[in-house]
Amino acid sequence: MLKSFLNLFSGGDSIATSSSLPPESGMKDLENFVDYIVRSLVDDPDAVRVSSEIGKESNTIKIDCKKDDIGKIIGKRGKTIMAIRSLVSGAAGRLKKRVTVEVVD
Repeated sequence: MLKSFLNLFSGGDSIATSSSLPPESGMKDLENFVDYIVRSLVDDPDAVRVSSEIGKESNTIKIDCKKDDIGKIIGKRGKTIMAIRSLVSGAAGRLKKRVTVEVVD
């Protein structure tokens, strides 16, 4: 999973064949990456739900977790969620997509 995400940044094999893959496969990789990171941050990883909504012009990855863990995902002054958004945005740019990450209250 992490290897496929790194391929998105490095321009590895998955980029060269991305035109032959269905458009949802890249989103699924990004969703799995966000799920992995968020589960690593929170106290109760079993309560984390990551879902994605695919739209015409932009896609959204939504993070749902316990109220107590929202602060751990957002981080001090929002630095953690900004870092997650930056990584996802960079990888999505390589796929020629626009993806946002939201934390659901």
